Amino acid sequence: MVMKMKPIMAFLVIMNIAIISTPFAVAASQALPGCEERCGDVHIPYPFGIKEGCYLNQNFSIACDKTDRNGPPKAFLMHTNISVMNIFTNGELHVLQPIVRNCYRDGGSYLDMNDSYLSVPDMYPLSRSKNKFITIGCNHVGLILGDYLGGDFESGCISMCTKKSSVADGSCSGSGCCQLEIPKGLTNVRLAVGELLNYTEIPKLSPCGYAFIIEAERFRFLSSYIDKFEEEKVVVVLSWGIRNELKFECGSNTARISIFNGTQYGCQCLDGYEGNPYLRHGCQDVNECKYGWLNDCMPKAKCINTEGNYTCRCPKNFHGDGREGGEGCTKNSTSSIPIIIGIGLGLVVLLIAITTIYLCYKKLKFIKQKQRFFHKNGGFVLQRQLSQCNSPKDIVRIFSQEELEKATNNYAKDTIAGNGGYGTVYKGVLDDGLTVAIKKSKFMDESQTSQFINEVVVLSQINHRNVVKLLGCCLETQVPLLVYEFVTNGTLFDHIHDTTKHVPLSWEARLRIASETAGVISYLHSSASIPIIHRDIKTTNILLDDNYTAKVSDFGASKLVPMDQTQLTTLVQGTLGYLDPEYLLTSELTEKSDVYSFGIVLLELITGKKAVRFDGPEEDRNLAMYVLCAIKEERFEEVVEKGMVSEANMEQIKEVAKVARECVRIKGEERPSMKEVAMELEGLRATKGEHSWANDSLSAAQESSPFVESGSKGAVDDSMKLELPHVEHGR
Repeated sequence: MVMKMKPIMAFLVIMNIAIISTPFAVAASQALPGCEERCGDVHIPYPFGIKEGCYLNQNFSIACDKTDRNGPPKAFLMHTNISVMNIFTNGELHVLQPIVRNCYRDGGSYLDMNDSYLSVPDMYPLSRSKNKFITIGCNHVGLILGDYLGGDFESGCISMCTKKSSVADGSCSGSGCCQLEIPKGLTNVRLAVGELLNYTEIPKLSPCGYAFIIEAERFRFLSSYIDKFEEEKVVVVLSWGIRNELKFECGSNTARISIFNGTQYGCQCLDGYEGNPYLRHGCQDVNECKYGWLNDCMPKAKCINTEGNYTCRCPKNFHGDGREGGEGCTKNSTSSIPIIIGIGLGLVVLLIAITTIYLCYKKLKFIKQKQRFFHKNGGFVLQRQLSQCNSPKDIVRIFSQEELEKATNNYAKDTIAGNGGYGTVYKGVLDDGLTVAIKKSKFMDESQTSQFINEVVVLSQINHRNVVKLLGCCLETQVPLLVYEFVTNGTLFDHIHDTTKHVPLSWEARLRIASETAGVISYLHSSASIPIIHRDIKTTNILLDDNYTAKVSDFGASKLVPMDQTQLTTLVQGTLGYLDPEYLLTSELTEKSDVYSFGIVLLELITGKKAVRFDGPEEDRNLAMYVLCAIKEERFEEVVEKGMVSEANMEQIKEVAKVARECVRIKGEERPSMKEVAMELEGLRATKGEHSWANDSLSAAQESSPFVESGSKGAVDDSMKLELPHVEHGR
């Protein structure tokens, strides 16, 4: 009887083949006949090769540099400077890539930044599961950019520390070291690292900042790295496969596996075979009988190797009648049939019983899990608070987990309406036909449960036409889900920056949207029953309905402010470019932090440019500094977005620029309140007269703006300058 290898034994087979080479593994070549199989210490299996005719096509060519007389030859991918360390037929390619670093000069000034390409063809994306993006330093921001799903990918993380004692070995969560996951399918990657703030004490703690992608298993953070990270290059794992259009045939005894969303495929040997599946006869039979650990025959049984498998035969007298046992050590095949049938029926009955018990257990466990999550997420507290509401309109609906799964087709990918820093938003349709937006947060600390419940109750009672209405929540999941009204016309960011899909907004529409948004924030600060600081005001969190009415959304980072407090000390959260510099330095959150973020939104509406850009000169990357310098140098009209300016509205645009300038002052106490901002913008919509706190001339902005150093034309105060990495256009 044929003995099939169990999964655990199959794993042991693979491990032992790798550890103890069989005669076949030693003798068989992984390259095409007549082709070199090694370049120094690197094995070169087909479809890769060194010489023409030895590789499948140019994408699999390996350049073998033998010019170094003091060391072994070195392998490089194609004719690039990408050093190859290992090539595996399972679809992995290990390469060396440089570390991006930037260091302070003597005296504390900062060197210009270097950046680095992982410039490989589209068929070699980064492995998502094997790599991580790392940034090391005490005042540094690391950026990673690349091509992803046919578009641009931009992300990064901030590494901060003020004293060495706060940096711990093995911890890479933001203090001295931060890390990011790599998205699946990322190619043509570029890295950069730079100083975050001009902070004179930092060079003593961390003289250099570093950014790199590395194989996750090879990296463990040590606190000494903030003093010096000595590595020049690190190992990065790439993925590879065969493009479908090549019509390449895998070898015999192989299976074809679809990869990269079906655009490419890989080859692998079938169970019981080993070798290179990309060669015509590369997968050869494994002789399981040669080594005892490769088969499970009885100790005295004879192992007989077969093609792709093996059988076991018992010795003579095994049955006690002087005859040699048959295959599987059975006395005769006919007498075993009733036993086999009986055992089979018994196993079927047992399987049905076990399945029934398991399903009942799983259902009971699921119900208890929902109850546990409901309790952990404050469900009983929320029900108690809702029962104290005075009118039905104040009551927020508590949805069940099944309702929301049905509304979103179990959170199918085609129902994703957007992704934010705090979670994913799904579009769903409830049983009553109402279209809703369901926000699924990435995480929530149990210590924040009470605050979350208070926030749900407060937001459910906000009845403002310019706030996305909170309809209810679901507390039966590991992380609570929030259900909002669905806003149909996308984000303000899309309408400003994506002119291919949206008609450019007129100035009148922009001013109205700005006024509506300011009114909402003023309402949250001054008129809500418990003041709310939004903490993430940006154009992607301002939605537009079919009438282009503004709807402020995403309160995932918001904070409720007790009536007896004016500021909160909290972990810094926000979006680069919109983040209040004073909040970033002190961790003290106030209502003026929202004012700063709203000022950046106004500048986006005026200029049509993003809050942070990487496709221009260094001085133009931060939108606030870019506009304020233009105002100081009396070239404001150059930065206003073309196409929306007319003689009739230019003075109005200048007045809004004055409002924005006041909002982005470095010191929070010098900024106006959101109530003042809302009144000013509403007044501008009606008149074009002079205003109380923004009445200095635009051309004389340098005399009052905190971003401008007095007595030095065109200079920006270095102590408040936000340094961002230099990334050239057209990566």
